[in-house]
Amino acid sequence: MRKLIVQQWVTVDNVAAEDDGGLSFVPGEPFDDAVTTPFKTSLMGFIDSVDTMILGANTYKQSKDYWPHAAEQGEYGEKLNALTKYVASTTLHNAPWGDFPAATVTGDPVGTIRNLKGQSGRDIWLWGSLTLMHCLLDAGIVDEVRLLVCPASRGTGSRVFEDSRGLRLLEATAFDNDVVLLRYAITT
Repeated sequence: MRKLIVQQWVTVDNVAAEDDGGLSFVPGEPFDDAVTTPFKTSLMGFIDSVDTMILGANTYKQSKDYWPHAAEQGEYGEKLNALTKYVASTTLHNAPWGDFPAATVTGDPVGTIRNLKGQSGRDIWLWGSLTLMHCLLDAGIVDEVRLLVCPASRGTGSRVFEDSRGLRLLEATAFDNDVVLLRYAITT
């Protein structure tokens, strides 16, 4: 059975989006094909493990004008753009993605993800989308949370976890860019 994996960039104080919705704490290095680092290798391994991406409407709106044209992101950008995409929204009617196949809009993300998890294929990636993430956690369909912890704190902003969750550590890896990958299984 396919897993639903949430990936969030986060500060050390659990902030995944600044008060203005920004992510200035995320390292801005593009994934140029000529550069190979353990951090890039880790992210490439992850993107190779998924074939479907789920986005909330706000994350989709923030991403649709950049990623389909992000040539500086090299192979990572190519793979991201090639993923099958779903956008959870009750207001959007279509979700174009540049010259790539458009995302499918779903007003029932829980039902859509349950259906996708029952199909064959690689894992499913929820990208950003905190409001959607909280909804999916409450529905009990998130299997894993991947936190890319950045060496910064913000004090205020939108937090990854706003309530009590049981987690079991699957991996903790520190990288040369001072980002730490923490992978957790959801236990409750």
